[in-house]
Amino acid sequence: MFVSIERLGKDFPKKPNALDGLTIDLPSGMVGLVGPNGAGKTTLMRIVCGIVRPTRGRVLVDGCNIADAGNRRRLKKTLGYLPQDIEPYPNLTPLEFLDYVGVLKGMDDTRERKRQAAELIERVGLSDVRTRRIGGFSGGMRRRVGIAQALMGDPRLLVVDEPTAGLDPEERVRFRTLLATLGGERTVILSTHILDDVAQTCPYVCVLRAGHLQYDGATCGLIDGARGRTWLTAPQMLPPDNAIVVNAVSDAYGTRYRVIADVRPADAEPVEPTLEDGYMALSASGGMGC
Repeated sequence: MFVSIERLGKDFPKKPNALDGLTIDLPSGMVGLVGPNGAGKTTLMRIVCGIVRPTRGRVLVDGCNIADAGNRRRLKKTLGYLPQDIEPYPNLTPLEFLDYVGVLKGMDDTRERKRQAAELIERVGLSDVRTRRIGGFSGGMRRRVGIAQALMGDPRLLVVDEPTAGLDPEERVRFRTLLATLGGERTVILSTHILDDVAQTCPYVCVLRAGHLQYDGATCGLIDGARGRTWLTAPQMLPPDNAIVVNAVSDAYGTRYRVIADVRPADAEPVEPTLEDGYMALSASGGMGC
C-alpha cells in the first residue's frame, strides 16, 4: 500500500500551523515517524486515518484521495489504528472487545472474527486473561489490547502512535518482534519517541519539526549524518562548548560524554553512530529533508 501526502497543511484556531506544506511519499513496509512534541506527528496520523480533515493539500492511498467519502469508507476497512491514548471498554473481555472491533471493520464472518481475535490475543501475550474484564487490567495490558485491536482484519495500512508507551522492556521486545513481521505488502507508520524502536524495525524514517519535514529517507542515511562526528570523551573531561551532548555515561572511572562535534575533542575516541546520534545532529543543524 502506497501513501502519498501532497502539500498538506492543518491550521488550528489561535495556534501555529500543526502542518505546513508537508509532502511525503511513504513506501510499503515499516516507516518510522519521529520528532519532538508539537512536531505534528499525531495530527498527520489522524489525517491519514481520515479522522481529521486537512486545511490544505491531500492524502492519496493507493492513488485514491481520502477526502472522498467513498474512498474514506473503503480505507477504514483496510486500516488499523492505535492512538496514543486508548481506553478499551472496561466491561468487556479482550475477546469480546476484539470481536466488537471486527464488527466495526465490517468483518461479517463471525467464525473468522473469533478466530482472529483469539490468535491476536495470543500474539500479544494475553491468553491467560482473555476472559477477564479489561477494567481490571494494568496500563501495559490495556496497551496490548489496543495493539491487538489495531491488527483486527489484517489491515494493509497500520498506523500506531507510541505503541510501546507503558510497556515494560520484555513487552517492548515482544512488540518490536511482532512489528518486524508486519511489513511486506502493507504500510506500517510507527510514531514514537523511542528511537531504538525505529532503529530496530524501520528501514525508512521521516523526521518532523514544527509541522515541516526535516528528513525523509533511509534510516541508515539519518545515522550517516553523524558518522565521523560522534565521540566519547575521556573520563572526567567536560564536553566542548560547541559540541552536541547526546548522553552521559558513568562508570568506575568517572563520567564520559557522548557528543557530536565536527572536530575531535581532546582525548576523545570515535564511536559508531546510532540513530539517536543522527537525530540529534539533524535537530541541531536544522537541516531539511533529502
